[in-house]
Amino acid sequence: MTTPPSRDLTVTEVRLTPILVADPPLLNTQGVHQPYTPRLIVEVVTADGTTGLGETYGDTKYLDLARPLADRLVGRRAGDLNRLFTEADAVAVDADQVSGKVDVGGLRGVQTADKLRLSVLSALEVACLDALGKSLGLPVHALLGGKVRDTVDYSAYLFYKWAGHPEGVRAEKDDWGAALDPAGVVAQARTFTERYGFTSFKLKGGVFPPDEEIAAVRALAAAFPGHPLRLDPNGAWSVETSLKVAGELGDVLEYLEDPALGTPAMAEVAARTGVPLATNMCVTTFAEIKEAFTRDAVQVVLSDHHYWGGLRNTQQLAAVCRTFGVGVSMHSNTHLGISLAAMTHVAATVPNLHHACDSHYPWQSEDVLTERLTFENGAVRVSDAPGLGVELDRDRLAALHRRWLDDDGTLRDRDDAAAMRVAHPEWETPAVPRW
Repeated sequence: MTTPPSRDLTVTEVRLTPILVADPPLLNTQGVHQPYTPRLIVEVVTADGTTGLGETYGDTKYLDLARPLADRLVGRRAGDLNRLFTEADAVAVDADQVSGKVDVGGLRGVQTADKLRLSVLSALEVACLDALGKSLGLPVHALLGGKVRDTVDYSAYLFYKWAGHPEGVRAEKDDWGAALDPAGVVAQARTFTERYGFTSFKLKGGVFPPDEEIAAVRALAAAFPGHPLRLDPNGAWSVETSLKVAGELGDVLEYLEDPALGTPAMAEVAARTGVPLATNMCVTTFAEIKEAFTRDAVQVVLSDHHYWGGLRNTQQLAAVCRTFGVGVSMHSNTHLGISLAAMTHVAATVPNLHHACDSHYPWQSEDVLTERLTFENGAVRVSDAPGLGVELDRDRLAALHRRWLDDDGTLRDRDDAAAMRVAHPEWETPAVPRW
């Protein structure tokens, strides 16, 4: 019998590379996306020469945590992930980073030290799994127990959008055009369908008065009869407004995502409508599950492996959801191909994933991979190559890192309100509920 060669999977180095990637002027209730968004690329190098890739948010608060957390990984085996998570509690978080602050874009409520740690740990965990898979010759989904599907469905992520960033602002051009009314939203959806084959659609709402967004969803329903539709105002509405929209669109919505802010408000809406409610805002940690599920505040949880601390925690969340009869899908924020690959691998292992996942990836014109991931008929094929099945383009990574180095600091932290004030100096982040 031939003995397989021994692989030394001890982590010898963790490389952290912050970058700025182009982002179109996509509107939300907080403001507008800046022309460039910060991301952090993580490389975990093992003693056998293998390099694993991970990706997460690149804002300053994440970078400040990334180095001390990465240092705790060096000297350990790439598969020794549970201990890394337990030791992370010993890494201090600057109180000024979390004290009373709401996460960027209002995405997951008030910031906490644990939430920041988990977002950094997610990239370290993914990078370790990628390295482990490459060394063992196994895809990441095999390390997670094996895939239950060969392709993962994604939903077209529609945004109200300006034709371009304000005049005089340094930005990359895009060919999407403006989408500021129902006709523009439908045209955008058609482009998504023609380019990527998507068959379900999610509109980011909370931008215009609810009646205008109701009209946009109605226009989508007329243009794409029978296709799943979703609307997400990021908690911008009152309970009564949420109920009004649910009543107007209940016959066409697959679900209504975070219409009102917080579990109590969501529970009240859920009790008074038959439209399923989804969330990526009031259930973003395990501690938040009990109240939301016992109050029947949400019927679908949108996991995000960046929020939850990685792919294994995402599987645990899905198991809890299955236990309580709550649906599960996946949330997306601005991300590149490493994150899309990781998301696809874990989504392939979740039996109770019955809704197409969200993805911003079609909006990102730049990447750090040698080859972009592709959507066919609105789905991404699950790679069976070792690790995540993606390869880093070092020249592209260096160029996007140079952009970060050359920035004067104004773009290193996402701030949708500041970006809106470039065009509208009087803009202030709206109070919630906005309507």
